[in-house]
Amino acid sequence: MSRLDHLWAGWRQAYLAGEQDQRELPDIPAGGSIFSAIERSGLPDEETFVVARGDTCFVLLNAYPYTSGHAMVLPKRVVGSLADLTEEEHAELWLMVRATVTALEAAYEPGGINVGLNQGRAAGAGVPEHLHVHCLPRWSGDTNFVTSVAGARVLPEALNDSWKRLREHWPA
Repeated sequence: MSRLDHLWAGWRQAYLAGEQDQRELPDIPAGGSIFSAIERSGLPDEETFVVARGDTCFVLLNAYPYTSGHAMVLPKRVVGSLADLTEEEHAELWLMVRATVTALEAAYEPGGINVGLNQGRAAGAGVPEHLHVHCLPRWSGDTNFVTSVAGARVLPEALNDSWKRLREHWPA
C-alpha cells in the first residue's frame, strides 16, 4: 500500500473562497486601484513585494501567483488600456517587461516565459481599471492535477523568497 502525500497550501483558501486576504491592505483612494495603493503605501518594498520602480512604471509580484516568480509590470498611473498610456509610460512599461523577463530567466532558469496582458474584464483582467502585464516563468509539465481537481496551485516558494530572488537577479 502506498502512502498518500498531502500538499499544504492553506494560505490560498481565502482567495479560493473569495474572501479578503488577511494581510493589512492599504486604503484605495478615489480614482486609484489596489496596485496604486500598494505602490504609494510608503511601506518597504520587501513588505509590498514591489520588485522594481521606474519613473512611470513599477514591477510587483502577484499576490496569487500561477507559478513562483509571477510578476506584473504596471504604470504607476491608473489606466485601463494601452491606448491610455503616455509615450513615456508605454516605453518604460515595455522596457520593464524586458527587464522582468531577463530577471526571471536568470533567477529561475525556466523552460519558457509567459508574457500576457488582459485588457478589460471580459478578457480576464482581475483589476481592469489598472492595466498590468503578467510575466511568469514556465516549465514543461508545470501544470498538474491539483489545479484541475482541487482548484489550487502548489507553489514551492514563498512570495518573500520570490521577491528576494528577483531583486538579486534584476538587471543593472
